[in-house]
Amino acid sequence: MSIQTEIKLQKDNQTMTLRVIRSARKTIGLQVKEDGEVLLRIPNRLSARVLQDFLNREQSWIWQKAEQMQSRIKQREATGATPVGQLSQEELEKIKEKIGSRVRYYSKIMGVTVGRITIRNQKTRWGSCSSKGNLNFNYQLYYLPDELLDYVVIHELVHRRHMNHSADFWAEVEKYCPDYKIYRKQLNEYRLTV
Repeated sequence: MSIQTEIKLQKDNQTMTLRVIRSARKTIGLQVKEDGEVLLRIPNRLSARVLQDFLNREQSWIWQKAEQMQSRIKQREATGATPVGQLSQEELEKIKEKIGSRVRYYSKIMGVTVGRITIRNQKTRWGSCSSKGNLNFNYQLYYLPDELLDYVVIHELVHRRHMNHSADFWAEVEKYCPDYKIYRKQLNEYRLTV
């Protein structure tokens, strides 16, 4: 018996693809990711018949949840960033300098070292930190209010001490960015323009 990894749902002229992920869980779960991908998480031993019964019974709810998430993403404010392909070399240098200067400023205050700093056009992330201390930042941060840029910089620099999102991690973020919860929420109001 082949294990299904994708299921297609039809409604009117639309098709939705659900990516099936089997695991040791006991219940069926549905997740609509920010990029619109729909994940159906199911128990390892769930039979095809039980899965089909679930899909038949919950199809309208699945469509409703996916549409709600898409609507929420569309309502987010765009960053106002110039498309990366239209930026001049001078503009790219200004972006690198601004983000790099914030990293240098906060790394000195926080007493952490960093490796390479790379500015990219990531589709889903504002920033990331590798275990080697290399930092990646989305160029669109340049177009956001400075306090949001600073929050992302601090967030990634704290990963130099805590490579997770534990309570200790957030306590450290709060030490350098007391209003991080407000900024985190504001950041979620923006969508990355590709």
